[in-house]
Parts: sequence; C-alpha cells; structure tokens
Amino acid sequence: MMRVFVGMETSGQIRNRFAARGHDVISCDLLPADDVPIYGLNRHLVGDVFVMLDRLRATNWWPDLAIFHPDCTYLTVAAEWAYKNPDFDRYPGVGYHQRLQTGTLFGADRRAARQAAIADWKRIDALPIKQKVAENPAKGALSKAFRRPDMCLHPYMFGDDASKETGLWLWDVEPIEIPPESKWVPATYRPSTGKCYWANQTDTGQNRVSPGEDRWKDRSRTYDGIADAITGHFPPAWEVKAAA
Repeated sequence: MMRVFVGMETSGQIRNRFAARGHDVISCDLLPADDVPIYGLNRHLVGDVFVMLDRLRATNWWPDLAIFHPDCTYLTVAAEWAYKNPDFDRYPGVGYHQRLQTGTLFGADRRAARQAAIADWKRIDALPIKQKVAENPAKGALSKAFRRPDMCLHPYMFGDDASKETGLWLWDVEPIEIPPESKWVPATYRPSTGKCYWANQTDTGQNRVSPGEDRWKDRSRTYDGIADAITGHFPPAWEVKAAA
C-alpha cells in the first residue's frame, strides 16, 4: 500500500481511483470535496495543502506519492493583456481594450497573483516527497518561471472527446504511456466551418464551458481518461505488497 496525497483537488477523480486500487489516499483543497469521502483509506482535508502536509507529518503520515493540481488562473496565457497596467488615457473609464469582469485582478495585483502561483510550484518542487506529479496547462508562465512540462497530453488521446493540452511535471516518475494514435478519439468535421473539432470546442476552437460561478471548476476538472492514465501508471496495492 502506498500513501498518496492529492493536492488542490475537490472532484475526487484521482483520490477515488487510488483508493479503489487499495492505497491510503488523502486529498486536500481550500474547498470541501464534491463527493462524500469515506474516512479511512479515502479522506479529504479542507485547508492549505502545505499546512496540512505539515500536520500530517506530525502524525507520522507522509506520502510516498503526491499528485498536485495547482490553480492555473494566473499561469495560463489567457488574458495576458490584464497583467499590464491600465491605460485610462487610451481607454477612458476602463483601462483596457475590454471591460473587466467583476472580481478580476489586473495590473500589479494580477502580477502579484502570478508570482504567488509560481512560488507555490517552487514549494511543491522543494517538498521531500519521493514521487510527485503536477498538472497544469502545457502553455503558460511556468515554462519560463519554473520549467517546461515533462510531457503533454490531450483528453482525446485517452478516450474522451475533448481537446485540452495538459502538461505534466514529473519528479522521479516515468512518463505516462500514450496510446497509439489509432486509439485516439478523432475530431468531428463541421460543415459550417469546414474544419474538425472535438466536442468541447466551439467553432472558434474555444472551450464550450458556459460562463458562471463554477466555470473555473468545470474547466479544471480532470477528464476520466487522463485520471485513469495517471492512477493506472502506478501499481495497485496488492501488486506493491506482492513485490515486497
């Protein structure tokens, strides 16, 4: 049995799969779990992941493997223009070429949020956990501020009708095997544009997820196929026990 820590996840996608494979797994996020975890080998903690890891270590529980899903809001290439200071001379009353949504950080505040997000990645890097995997969009600020992902995946490679370039950063973990192209889900041709798209894409290639309070959570949710690939990359508890 491995001790597995899943950081920054509320969906239970990764936690439940490791628990089903017989491992002692704990997930943690600032928000409660979307499901109702069973206390024992399948738990969810609410709080800062780094604080909770310190508390777990004090109880002699420390992970053999950790999977992290850090918030990508300030690490993607989206809304790069909002990191600049507003120009009210050019855009009176707005400061930018488009109006900001309520609650959106911009200028110095947005730059500070990006630096805080990068700092969290460096804290993950420094954690004395033997095996680690971290997931984020493949393209973004991390390539320069931290390092490039060790591999890139798309949901359509693992059976889901969706395109979403996902980067994986690996520590002492071998790359996940990508199925042959013949098993990938093909994009569908749309006569309206004369191009091919996956089901999660609009005719402009953007994600179909509608605006709303949970849009960020819906967009960040790990697809089933990739979740299966990540957890299936590690042996179930009964095989670990047999090998020992």
